[in-house]
Formats: sequence, structure tokens, C-alpha cells
Amino acid sequence: MQTTIRNHRFALTVDTLGAQPVSLKNADGAQLLWTGDPAYWAGQAPVLFPMVGALRNGRATLGDKTLEMGQHGFARRREFTLTGQTDASLSYTLTADDATRAMYPFDFVLTVTYTLTGEGYVTRFTVKNGDKAPMPFAIGGHPGFNVPVGENAAFEDYTIVFEQEEDQVCPAIVVGQGLIDPANSAFTLRGREIPLRHELFYKDALVFEGLNSHKAAVLNKATGHGVEMDFTGFPLFGIWSAANDGPYVCLEPWTGCATRTDEGDDFAAKHGMKTLAPGETFEIGFTVRFF
Repeated sequence: MQTTIRNHRFALTVDTLGAQPVSLKNADGAQLLWTGDPAYWAGQAPVLFPMVGALRNGRATLGDKTLEMGQHGFARRREFTLTGQTDASLSYTLTADDATRAMYPFDFVLTVTYTLTGEGYVTRFTVKNGDKAPMPFAIGGHPGFNVPVGENAAFEDYTIVFEQEEDQVCPAIVVGQGLIDPANSAFTLRGREIPLRHELFYKDALVFEGLNSHKAAVLNKATGHGVEMDFTGFPLFGIWSAANDGPYVCLEPWTGCATRTDEGDDFAAKHGMKTLAPGETFEIGFTVRFF
């Protein structure tokens, strides 16, 4: 089921399948969200839970259990329930059931709330551990934005601009496995800007950790137009597009990441994993604005 909310600048449509935004149009009718063209990537803005990225061979251990999950977890393929709606916001909830417990043996409650603003929208994740045992998890966003961003321009007219000066080495991602290889580098950033080009993504995403910046933008410097994400509170940040020259860019705030080549397969010990005590709740969110 899809539901649309509007304000004076935007119309946002969200689907209960995956609690995923499927359309974001401005007042001129321009589609700002990636359209999900399967020729490039059928996704649009999936919710990543209870893990981000891939597990080694799709498996991990948790005590005496073996967990099996596809890339980015299962939330993006599950039906959520619309649990709250106002003129400016939509809230969706996913609760553990027998199917999720077979993959992830915890009684979680995940709520995703989207709120329209005058500049864009806010995404808020709330994770509750309703189980009797500590619950390890990671969560992240994966929204894709059309590039050009609502204007007549080319992909290469845009630049990724970080809020602060950075000195970062992005680890390589093992082709065909999705594992992060910190012993090898895929890209080095010195400064604030990365000219956008498709070749950046021919070997998967750029993954940053411990950035000085809390914001990053995809900016057309000639027109001053673009999209910016504020990912304050997220320790990791990914930038991705299809390796087949997809006309979009994903800005991805994460609390965790794919299994690293220098770590084992213990799910709870994965890099960046958070653990909630029984009854505890965790909240985090990110803001998107267009200019």
C-alpha cells in the first residue's frame, strides 16, 4: 500500500513494502528520488536492518546459532504496517514474527518515520528490543537520488562536497562477496570535494568512517542546485551508484557495515554493531534537503 503526503514544496510517497519511499516530487513535478529502473538498480530507498552490507558467505554465528541473511538484512523485503499519519509525517512499523525469527532470533520492533519539511524530509529510525536477551543489530539508510537533481544537467556536472576538510582512505570491497577489505584502498579523499563520475563506483561503494563532516552534498557548482544529507550520529557513510553508469547517487548513513576481511563471523562482534539491552530503545535519523 502506498501513501502520499504533501506540503507547499514536495510530495512524498512511501510504500508499506520495506517502508521505502518510492517517489519524491518537487512543486514543478520533477522526480528527485531514484525511480528504481531495474536496468540499473530496482531499489529506491531501502531500510537496512538488522545489518548493513553482506555477511561472509551470507552467514554469521550467534552463540550456538547460525544466521543466514542476504545483503542489508531483511527489512527491505518485509511488509510494514502504517502506524501513524499526520499531514506532514508517516510512520511504519515492523514487528518480529516467525519468518524474521528464523533469520534473526529476536523480538524487535522497528519503526521508521518520514517527516516532510520545507527543504526536503527527515527519516527517523526507532529500534526496540522486546526480547529477554541482548540484541545486536545495525541499521542504515540507502536513499537514491536522481542525478541530475531536478534540472537540465549531466551526471558529471555534479561534485560531492563534504562539510569539512577530510583525510580519508576508503577500503576496497571484495568483488562478488561484498566484504570490506581494510588492507586495500579503493579511493583516497584529501580535502572536501570529489568530482562525480561513474568510474568511482565501478568497484562498488565508497565507504567512509569517522568523518569530520556531518553533512555531504551532491552539488552542481554551476547552478548551485543539488541535494544534501545531514547524517549526524552515524559513524559510517557510504556513497554508491550502479557499476553500469546508473543516473543516480545513493547517500547512505550507517551504524555498521559489511563483514570485514580481518574479522570473524560472530554477528554480535561485527564492526560497528550496536547491542540493545532487553527493553531498551535506540533512535537515530538523517535529514535530506534540496537547494
